Amino acid sequence: MSSLAGKHVLIGITGGIAAYKLPFLVRLLRAQEAEVRVLMTPAATQFVSPLTLAALSGQAVHHHLVDVQPGQTAWNNHVAHAEWADLFILAPATANTLAKAVQGLCDNLVMATYLSAKCPILWAPAMDLDMFAHPATQQNLSTLKAWGQHVLPSPEGSLASGLSGAGRMAEPEAIYHHACRILNAVGFWKDKKVLLTSGPTEEALDAVRFISNGSSGRMGNGFALALSALGAQVHWVYGPSHVQTQELPGVAYHPVRSAQEMHAEAMRVQPEIDLAICAAAVADFRPSDLHDGKRKKAEGMPATTWVENPDILRSLGAAKKAHQRVLGFALEAEWNIDEARRKGRDKQAHWIVLNQVADPEGGMHTESNRIALVSQTDSMEWPTTDKAQLALDLLRWIETHWNS
Repeated sequence: MSSLAGKHVLIGITGGIAAYKLPFLVRLLRAQEAEVRVLMTPAATQFVSPLTLAALSGQAVHHHLVDVQPGQTAWNNHVAHAEWADLFILAPATANTLAKAVQGLCDNLVMATYLSAKCPILWAPAMDLDMFAHPATQQNLSTLKAWGQHVLPSPEGSLASGLSGAGRMAEPEAIYHHACRILNAVGFWKDKKVLLTSGPTEEALDAVRFISNGSSGRMGNGFALALSALGAQVHWVYGPSHVQTQELPGVAYHPVRSAQEMHAEAMRVQPEIDLAICAAAVADFRPSDLHDGKRKKAEGMPATTWVENPDILRSLGAAKKAHQRVLGFALEAEWNIDEARRKGRDKQAHWIVLNQVADPEGGMHTESNRIALVSQTDSMEWPTTDKAQLALDLLRWIETHWNS
């Protein structure tokens, strides 16, 4: 994930039960080196401790326009808070706070700062389902969106009232991912259209059995996180795995199972993309015949004729236009730069990422990877790196070598 070092994030917490989740958001932002300040309404202090938030943010937490201490009275400068912020997150955004924001009411520090803010605003609504569905609330949310402010969707689920439905606050991880996108989404990658394939494929033998491989999908997940944070628009076509980070902003999810399904989905979106990243571990072959139902053990293992699957990287390379770029992966039994270069030439890819099956420093089953980035004219070996960081590093490299 892209570092937020030097970014100033202001969080305004209002009086809703979901306020108890905000310390987790503060920790996520601080882990990426963002500077975080927290403002609270007086009601919010009944739901989450200012001391907890101060300890996690490393800064004093303010919750009154005027601070009265023994022997002194100080004005809390809401204008200074607003000017400091690169992003102002309001969460949980209650129905009351949303109404105040639209009407311009200013009866607490959070609202005074909001009305002074010139930075991007990110709202995370939270309330009971009938309050959320009320026409007044929906109109207020529409007004904030029309003003160019960012409003997170309110997911359905269990609510504090005991009911279930829309009105939950987005989880801290979702708020964090949207914050990263807003703070980083400038420059080269903003609105770049990217096709990303990841994970294994499964090729069915009968209705319940299949062949596959050990791809975890972590490399693809790292690319999705980085591309979302950098502002790209991503079509993520992924095979069966359990590491996909859900609800990333700017990401359209396309789950598939077989190589044929992945090929069809990749080629469907190919005409509209700027970059294809083929990180999936696609099965080269599939059984020619699918047994109807579940084959009984007593029937024995049948002889199987294998049919070659479509080569997704080759198809994308052959179909690319002048403005499109293609990055492929080559998983080899041995460290072979020449073979990776041959694959890149054969499949008309601009760059090939070489990695090794049984690499003690990383590979298919691990959190990290050791790679070489290979083109037709050059190659560069990279040190072993966490896959999420490696994805970001590769994207930064592509950015500077797009036209080379």
